[in-house]
Amino acid sequence: MQNPLLAKDLLHPSLDYERRQHKKKRLVQCPNSYFMDVKCPGCYKITTVFSHAQSVVLCVGCSTVLCQPKGGKARLTEGKTSRTVLCMHIHHSAKVW
Repeated sequence: MQNPLLAKDLLHPSLDYERRQHKKKRLVQCPNSYFMDVKCPGCYKITTVFSHAQSVVLCVGCSTVLCQPKGGKARLTEGKTSRTVLCMHIHHSAKVW
């Protein structure tokens, strides 16, 4: 009799299981970082921002703060909207304007 706890499909892991894995230990290696287009609510200019930016990103048109570094990922300032660009994996999602 086979133990049901040991039965695991290694070729078709669930999305939740893949999301929790380290980026190098996934079935298909892919980075956790991505680029996103951020639209400024003041001047409506679009700026491309790296998701793990380590410095403050300012708007090109009006010099307002778009995102600030917080630990690993960059946090968008309140009121800013973004969309993911060059998304390599399904689990990267962002607000779409």
